[in-house]
Amino acid sequence: MTIDYSPRFKRLYKKLPFTIKEMAEIRERIFLKDPFDSRLKTHKLSGDMKNYWAFSIDHKYRIIFSFVSNRLVRFHAVGDHSIYN
Repeated sequence: MTIDYSPRFKRLYKKLPFTIKEMAEIRERIFLKDPFDSRLKTHKLSGDMKNYWAFSIDHKYRIIFSFVSNRLVRFHAVGDHSIYN
């Protein structure tokens, strides 16, 4: 599986605290092996974001993504719950 990082994701990622970036990298490796690994708490979003999914970095931070194809995932945003707006 390949991950495409949107410009928004890249911008938001740069602003994250260093410790969250470290955790995000660990979670990304887990995600690449199995996007539905129970440690990620992957879930489908609803409402205006019904075409997106999210998984947890920790109890506060999330990554929003979409499945583009069987082999391509796009990371759209990263941050706390404010990224859902």
